[in-house]
Amino acid sequence: MSATTLLGTLSRTDRPQTMLRRFLALDAIVTGANGLVYLIDSKPVGNLLGIGSGVLFELGIVLMVYGAGVGYLATRKQPPALAVKAVIDINVLWAVLSIVAMVAWFSPTTAGAVWIPMQAMTVGGFAVLQFLSLRATTA
Repeated sequence: MSATTLLGTLSRTDRPQTMLRRFLALDAIVTGANGLVYLIDSKPVGNLLGIGSGVLFELGIVLMVYGAGVGYLATRKQPPALAVKAVIDINVLWAVLSIVAMVAWFSPTTAGAVWIPMQAMTVGGFAVLQFLSLRATTA
């Protein structure tokens, strides 16, 4: 299934709240999985990406906690708008800081130079989808 097909399937509803909850849930799953990999395999993943294993381990903890929080919001029948706005803002900040970190602090390998912008675009994409969904719930 392509990303376009998945997004089309997730957004196929006449209820904006359902769409918002689905995009929050997808964010939680992807973020949690990413965090779990960073926690469990921080050394080999760090070597692959050219990022210190300690940094990845700490990011793994942060991502697991954040993913759990976003997942909790996704379970709410009507996620609070302020909390969703915070998720959107954090996702935008993460996307921007990922690129800044890649350029300013990290010395990524080729894999890291591909992975970091790819995950930044993914997280930025979640922010856009969540923003549009939230806006539709208030329209």
